Amino acid sequence: MKRLLLATALAAAPMLASPAFAQGPAATPAIDPARLSAHIKVLSSDEFEGRGPATAGETKTVDYIVGQMKAIGLEPAGDPKTDGTRAWTQDVPLGKFDIKGPVAAQFTVGGKAVPLAQGEQIAIRAAMTNVDRVTIKDAPLVFVGYGVKAPERHWDDFKGLDVKGKVLVVLINDPDFEAGPDTRNGGDFGGKAMTYYGRWTYKYEEAARLGAAGVLIVHETAPASYGWNTVKNSNAATMFDIVRKDPAKSHPNLESWIQRDVAVELFKSAGLDFDALKKQAQSRDFKPVELKGATFSADYAVDHSVIVSKNIAGRIKGTKAPDETVIYSAHWDHLGVGQPDARGDRIYNGAIDNADGIAAILELARAFKGQPAPQRSILFLAVTAEERGLLGSEYYAANPLFPLPKTVADLNIDALSAAGPAKDITTSGDGKVDLQDLLVAKAKAHGRYFTPDPSPQAGHFYRSDHFPFAKRGVPAISVGSGEDLVKGGREAGEKAQADYTANRYHQPADEWSPDWDLGGQVQDIGLFYEVGADLANSRTWPEWQAGSEFKALRDQTKADRK
Repeated sequence: MKRLLLATALAAAPMLASPAFAQGPAATPAIDPARLSAHIKVLSSDEFEGRGPATAGETKTVDYIVGQMKAIGLEPAGDPKTDGTRAWTQDVPLGKFDIKGPVAAQFTVGGKAVPLAQGEQIAIRAAMTNVDRVTIKDAPLVFVGYGVKAPERHWDDFKGLDVKGKVLVVLINDPDFEAGPDTRNGGDFGGKAMTYYGRWTYKYEEAARLGAAGVLIVHETAPASYGWNTVKNSNAATMFDIVRKDPAKSHPNLESWIQRDVAVELFKSAGLDFDALKKQAQSRDFKPVELKGATFSADYAVDHSVIVSKNIAGRIKGTKAPDETVIYSAHWDHLGVGQPDARGDRIYNGAIDNADGIAAILELARAFKGQPAPQRSILFLAVTAEERGLLGSEYYAANPLFPLPKTVADLNIDALSAAGPAKDITTSGDGKVDLQDLLVAKAKAHGRYFTPDPSPQAGHFYRSDHFPFAKRGVPAISVGSGEDLVKGGREAGEKAQADYTANRYHQPADEWSPDWDLGGQVQDIGLFYEVGADLANSRTWPEWQAGSEFKALRDQTKADRK
């Protein structure tokens, strides 16, 4: 998932302190908004069926992107062939999981059944543990606060509780979201900035490590940073995962969300006060609370198989250091065909998310091919299954086509704005990396300013395809469009973003429009071109800065970069 909100601008970040970058081309090649629009229109058309992995939509998407890369003049950079050449694609084996048939789910409180409607009160994902059926019968319910086990922060929400066979009720985000960074109350999670402990993925992983039967994450819009529609649509879709030897170590059988009002009523029926317990959970003294007299049951069939999806890779080979690689990445997938909206539309077209990112890397490739070949190689990487958990980029980072120690950077593009030019630009989260300083400097040179991610509590840094690179030490950022619009200022920008978030994001209404103003995308892509050109025509290696959790990983391979 990607960065959804931008807000108040802060002062521009400092210039790069690292050695100067060599100058790239004298002028940035023009990015054609008509070409961007044409790519987006095709990729987000109903004919492409929402670009779901392992569907006819994937085949059409791969054919289109490969065709465009060939026409632009890139060389194939995918899986090596036996004859010494390369394919255009990298095979990405994925487990594919679907709920088959109806879902039965209910609480039983004081002997009374309380049915839960799939998609309304509860959103259950297809189990990714290779089981044919999930059957949970009257499992005890226990509230475990934020579900965090963080020894380095002296924090443990479980306090030694044996959770085997139990269903956990868990809050989204982490303890500082509402409590703030007041360490007297135990808060030690960076204030408003979400840590990985706040991500729903972590909560499922921790539950699996402890052997819980399942998880019910309580949805609240502010700490989740998106509404229930996003939860419902994302979890009702086909699930994918990388193929694992022992998936039960990473996933409990039941992974689900419930609406906040459902949780409030459940707690009340069990003689508990949800808000009071939520407040208690913001302290490290919190202890798990059993919902006495309340149990959870569910029953549904799961269809599981292994499919092979595709990453797509095109390359410009460097003239002086071809073994050193700058990556431009974007995900080609979206949610495919799913639950109908109020209009009956079932195709999740994904125009902004992320047909425009693919359009951007294609036009970046065209811009670079129109210039003298760079000194370092540039890889244009279109990855699969971002919407299923960054799986295409995760697979690439685990199985790189070009070595990660000599990968200069990953520059990721995801969901640029179509609301027109902005005076500012931003990134997804604060990565504490030189790349961000370089982007700030480029923006300043064009009379624009940088807005740090104003909603770090949403955990955007962990929700885009740069993250699998970052967690392996590769310097990486995802660029984001600004909201201080040239026409209408911040008020207009915030209104446009709020409208997209509420009415189009992860919904069938994310469709191409002839009324878009792609002038802002042209500017943003131009800045990212300049960042990549500087990296590709220099001997400088960007670094993670002091305080980054990824610096030590990168430093371990320093000898490979001479």
